[in-house]
Amino acid sequence: MPVLEYRCPQCGKRFQELVKSHEEKVLCPNCKREAERVWSGEMYSSTGKPPRRCTGHCDSCDGCK
Repeated sequence: MPVLEYRCPQCGKRFQELVKSHEEKVLCPNCKREAERVWSGEMYSSTGKPPRRCTGHCDSCDGCK
């Protein structure tokens, strides 16, 4: 289960959430609106490869799948 970063479009709060799937809908802990996933930050591989920055363009890698 991944820990993903989210941002609320209503109040602007950024937070991390442990989810079962990257497609799971997440609500903001402040205002309870649906949050948007933040597509940047460190990405860690379970294969032992060094971490890299996520571009948010999944066509360029398969780190998020």
